[in-house]
Amino acid sequence: MKKLLLVLALCGLTAVITISSIFITNCTKGCEEDTYILIYEGLTKSDVKEDLDKSGVRTWGFSLLSNLLNYQPRSGRYAVKRGDNILTLFRRLRNGQQEPINLTIPSVRTLDRLAAYLGERLMLDSIMFNNAFRDSAFCQRYDYTCETLPALFVPNTYQVYWNISLDDFMARMKRENKTFWTDERNRKAQAMGFTHEEVATLASIVDEETANNTEKPMVAGMYVKRLEIGMPLQADPTVKFAVGDFSLRRIWGKHLTVDSPYNTYKNTGLPPGPIRIPSVAGIDAVLNYVHHDFIYMCAKEDFSGTHNFARTYSEHLKNARRYTQALNKRNIR
Repeated sequence: MKKLLLVLALCGLTAVITISSIFITNCTKGCEEDTYILIYEGLTKSDVKEDLDKSGVRTWGFSLLSNLLNYQPRSGRYAVKRGDNILTLFRRLRNGQQEPINLTIPSVRTLDRLAAYLGERLMLDSIMFNNAFRDSAFCQRYDYTCETLPALFVPNTYQVYWNISLDDFMARMKRENKTFWTDERNRKAQAMGFTHEEVATLASIVDEETANNTEKPMVAGMYVKRLEIGMPLQADPTVKFAVGDFSLRRIWGKHLTVDSPYNTYKNTGLPPGPIRIPSVAGIDAVLNYVHHDFIYMCAKEDFSGTHNFARTYSEHLKNARRYTQALNKRNIR
């Protein structure tokens, strides 16, 4: 009897040691660095185990724990850290302890492009974003129209969870927009008689005109001057937006006649909304525009991305002639 008890005790001790080693020892020994797994809505625990296997995790105890504790996968982005044991990793997955991502909102030209960008980085797909951005009722919930919605997004980097819902994402963007519009920025916009959306709209044009942040306040000042005297903005980037072709390197007469509220050659004032998601530099350039008397500008003939400014039309024609000659010399059509 004593021998039997001893054997049973040894067997029990061996089992405890074996089970403990499965749960406590490093299950990521084959992993060279921390990795992440993405758990989508609807995945089963078998799917999760398969993803862990692909990440190099030794999942000896995962199936046992998931069955014993009735594990139900929770969507999210989870870290698989070097040195994890299966018990630690299992708790992280079961408790939904996600790792956030750094999401940078880009200054892109269209909401279609933003939707595609977000769909590549978040659990929500691009189609859902695209449909929402085109839905006037959806945009109105956040106090925007489909045309002014680009003004909501402030290009910056934010920490969010990969499985964030659409409503939570939009609410977050709304809060970030409110934070961006400080008292100082609000005072400057009010002094101009501009709403936030109007500032963003003009900033988007300035961004399209030049990538040179130093020149942007000068360009903004020229457009503000045109608005003050009731002159059409005559901004080539708005024509490209109206035509739907951002690859145009030259604007011809046929482009200037396109029937669109975004064609600032045919319509006075600002277009209905931004022609891209404006950069922070563009917004601040509008709010801090340079006061001057220039009402014309033309790209410099050296293709530096900056402009020659003019007070009179005759002076502007000289600048335009030099630029046209440079275009023709390079056979740019």
